[in-house]
Amino acid sequence: MARLPLRTIENAPEAAKAALETAEKNNGFLSNLLRLLANSPLALETYLTVGAINARASLTLAEREAVQITAAAVHGCAFCVAGHTSIARKKTDLDEATVSGLREREALENARLDAVARFTEAVIESRGAVTDAELAAFKAVGFDDQAALEVVLGVSLATLCNFANNLGQVPLNEQLESCRWTPPAAREAAE
Repeated sequence: MARLPLRTIENAPEAAKAALETAEKNNGFLSNLLRLLANSPLALETYLTVGAINARASLTLAEREAVQITAAAVHGCAFCVAGHTSIARKKTDLDEATVSGLREREALENARLDAVARFTEAVIESRGAVTDAELAAFKAVGFDDQAALEVVLGVSLATLCNFANNLGQVPLNEQLESCRWTPPAAREAAE
């Protein structure tokens, strides 16, 4: 059960209703993340606006999803790991070993995606104050300053979603069940 209300189109604040209707129409279901964010129409608007901007980044969809899955795993957001796993599986050419590696924060065979994942971790862990070596490693596989800042953009989007989900303790939509992920700390506690 969620800690904060999960709004429906019917009981959402008026300023959030149109966005929820559009999302449900486009996705075929209403994500519990959006239902949570609807409690604050401004948070919902920020998520949708920054998400649309992030979609225009020079990073490929696979690279953007690598940022999102990595950030969600770092932040322990099971909902976002599952949601972005679903996107990666359906809309990118990422193989299952790569998706699994991103989810578990393991080294990846694809050098560019591994650089994205490691740089994303470095950005989060250092709050952007990455070392010269971390930035150089990211650029060594062909990324530039624009791409580095777009990783920060992706992290900002992920932070809003990950922290909102963690705060709200949002349950996974049934449509995402096949992508369920359990954070390592929860796995250890269950053992």
